[in-house]
Amino acid sequence: MLPLALILKSRGASVAGSDRALDQGRLAEKFDYLRHAGVALYPQDGSGITSKATTLVTSAAVEDTIPDVQAARRVGAKLMLRAELLSQLFNDAPSPIGVAGTSGKSTTTGMIGWILSDCGFDPTVMNGAVMLNFATPDAPFASALVGQSDIFVSEVDESDGSIARYHPRIAVLNNIALDHKSMDELRTLFRAFIGKSEIAVLNLDSDEVVALSADLPRKRRLTYSLADTSADYLAQDVQPLPDGVAFTVSERNGASSVPVLLRVPGRHNVSNALAAIAACRAAGVSLEDAVASLGRFAGIKRRLEVAGTANGVTVIDDFAHNPDKIAATLATLHDFPGRLLVMFQPHGFGPLRLMKDQFIACFSGNLGKDDILLMPEPVYFGGTVDRSVSSGDIVLGVEAKGRTAYVLPDRPACGDRLVELVRPGDRIVVMGARDDTLSQFAAELVRRLDG
Repeated sequence: MLPLALILKSRGASVAGSDRALDQGRLAEKFDYLRHAGVALYPQDGSGITSKATTLVTSAAVEDTIPDVQAARRVGAKLMLRAELLSQLFNDAPSPIGVAGTSGKSTTTGMIGWILSDCGFDPTVMNGAVMLNFATPDAPFASALVGQSDIFVSEVDESDGSIARYHPRIAVLNNIALDHKSMDELRTLFRAFIGKSEIAVLNLDSDEVVALSADLPRKRRLTYSLADTSADYLAQDVQPLPDGVAFTVSERNGASSVPVLLRVPGRHNVSNALAAIAACRAAGVSLEDAVASLGRFAGIKRRLEVAGTANGVTVIDDFAHNPDKIAATLATLHDFPGRLLVMFQPHGFGPLRLMKDQFIACFSGNLGKDDILLMPEPVYFGGTVDRSVSSGDIVLGVEAKGRTAYVLPDRPACGDRLVELVRPGDRIVVMGARDDTLSQFAAELVRRLDG
């Protein structure tokens, strides 16, 4: 919601809002930033909605019982979903670039936005995460970039089905795996998404993506891979580094290969970089310029972000919350020695129900024999919820597979246990989504370890 508000504000709209976190006294810095940007803030009690001329924009998570929704209905204000408004802005742009997939959307969107901006294309970018290249002391929550060109880059969400609203000129599809919806539902949504594009950027390392794209004419496809030599963009000679990853990218119709040095680690980021290169080539950027800009890409907040190091222990803050993302994070960290202490806070009881078996298989298959998993109950800030599957069910399954795992009553208890268990040379990984206070938790761990 924050980047959408900032884009609308920059276009001259009068923007106000409310948030449960504001009422609960959380995330004060973020709300101070919004106020400084000219966004008025109200309690979530309906007091901010008094005119029929108001349009109330809500995320899919906002229920009809919320007082603001009730107030909007009383005064006759227009109601819109966030995705409805964003898709209108996106579809109205002459050159919209949509980034989709189960994993890697925010990073790939950030890479595309940075390359286009760095190369002078002046795009508007709507991201679900803070893009570190655009963050400054005055704008620490830079999840949006407002440009003046025809290009509008946005990640698009399949979790609520809203991806069906978008009509991209360039469609990027990173991967498809079980997350918020069934695989059949995901296949239908993603097939329609790439089918509407002029050019689809497709990952040949994802069998699901390959299957969905079979009917697209060859001239409408740009493909990338770390293994398939038929790809339009192929990464080779991948070399993990402590602070990034190096590889060579070859363009199928090009005359040469170009070395790439990323400042963000992991083979999954090589894949994201290939997707960004292909999308930017379709938008008119040269291969050499795209690669040079990628070398200056600073990353995305909470994507393997080092919160700090104290007494020989590194604390890492990471957004991983579904099995694919968790596996990618653990694989990247295991490229280098050291025990991992993973505190995973699930992003809801619903995902635990949907992916219980996948979570168990992911952690038991990707944790090292000396690694330790700690889990509190899922994040919960209000609303109706089915609690039939809990963190304890995941921990029992992981323990049954021979890995060390603990369930604890809450996050403070996890912090205390981590401080007890940790020893020099370990890395603590704070994992989870939907809760910006996880970054505060990671920073507090650094302070405790340093004290």
